[in-house]
Amino acid sequence: MEATVAERGQITLPKPVRDALGLTKGTLLKVELDGSRIILRKSVDDAISRARGKFALDGFASSTEAVERLRDEGGA
Repeated sequence: MEATVAERGQITLPKPVRDALGLTKGTLLKVELDGSRIILRKSVDDAISRARGKFALDGFASSTEAVERLRDEGGA
C-alpha cells in the first residue's frame, strides 16, 4: 500500500488499515522515528481500548495479513 504526502504534509491512511486498527476521525496517533522509518501508534487511554487493540489481530499472524484479508473480503 502507498500513501502520498499532500502539500501541507498530510497523508491519508488506506481504509483497510484504518478499519483493521479501528481508527476513526479524531483518533490520536503517536508518531515515532526509527532511522528512516516512521512508526504510527494508536494512543490508548482506557482499559477497554487497550484490550480491543491487543486482540484486534486475533487469528492473524501479523497486521499485514489482517489488512490483506480485509482488502480481499472488501473487494478493494
